[in-house]
Amino acid sequence: MTGVTLNRVVKSYGDVKVIHGVDLEVKDGEFCVFVGPSGCGKSTLLRMIAGLEETSDGSIRIGSRDVTHADPAERGVAMVFQTYALYPHMTVAENMGFGLKMTGHPKAEIDRKVAEASRILKLDNYLTRKPKALSGGQRQRVAIGRAIVRGPEVFLFDEPLSNLDAELRVEMRVEIARLHREIGATMIYVTHDQVEAMTLADKIVVLRAGRVEQVGAPLDLYHDPDNKFVAGFIGSPAMNFVAATVDGSGSVNAAGLNGHTSVTMRLPENGAAVTLGLRPQHLSLTEGTSHKVEMIEALGGVSYLHVSAATGEKLIIESRDTPNVRLGDRVGVSFNPAHVMAFDTKTEKRLR
Repeated sequence: MTGVTLNRVVKSYGDVKVIHGVDLEVKDGEFCVFVGPSGCGKSTLLRMIAGLEETSDGSIRIGSRDVTHADPAERGVAMVFQTYALYPHMTVAENMGFGLKMTGHPKAEIDRKVAEASRILKLDNYLTRKPKALSGGQRQRVAIGRAIVRGPEVFLFDEPLSNLDAELRVEMRVEIARLHREIGATMIYVTHDQVEAMTLADKIVVLRAGRVEQVGAPLDLYHDPDNKFVAGFIGSPAMNFVAATVDGSGSVNAAGLNGHTSVTMRLPENGAAVTLGLRPQHLSLTEGTSHKVEMIEALGGVSYLHVSAATGEKLIIESRDTPNVRLGDRVGVSFNPAHVMAFDTKTEKRLR
């Protein structure tokens, strides 16, 4: 198996640039996830690695080979798409081995590779079935098996779980994580679902508008984001953001955070408008009337309370206990200043 290196990669459609000079190294055997909102360029970047989109500038290397302008078949990659794209008239075994058959591999070799892939994916009991007799999760496993039998250097996944229901998504996340551990292949995975990114990745690449915002391990991005966008995107529910100002002594006044009390923390510059960020689990209810309860999401083991202050600030508060409040109640909000993050309001960069 081999890694993937992108050097100042650019993609343009005429005068419109959609990928802006991306630099990235995916190490051998690493599970790398591209994550970001719709339209950020993550699928385009993946398709450029696969050779399905032409690279306008920069270079792409797979292992020691420059594949920037190589045909897809010459790159040593296999791609799993959002749609299963299985042949309905073929059995599971025939679907999985079709690519090798078309390239003239001996039948004995095809059978051996299909058997090994079906063992890994637990498809042994389904090899004689046709796609219509399979569930959505089983069809996606067949599509993954079709990629495995090719023996690629790099696996590429383009939102492969988007068509599955919630329970199957969880099941398939476990299957893909197990697959990575078992075969140790380099995998690049695209999703807009940050939960998938957090649970699967060795490395996450957060993209916005064709640019890389931050690269790092999932918990590193969660606990130490470089900017407001990454802080708000990584984590569910999203981080709360509150406007604040820095006074002459370098402390922060954020009355809107709890209606009546200031936050004091040291910052590198004075007189700036800043944005404070707090995770929902770092807020708690107290006695008071500073906030109004607008919505309660009671999920059983955890509840999320959506509250708003008179200043217009809206917060989400996580509660592990059953909150003794109802819609429309007035409550107070407290927080631990040690968990506050500060961001420059203009540049959105983290103030450390």
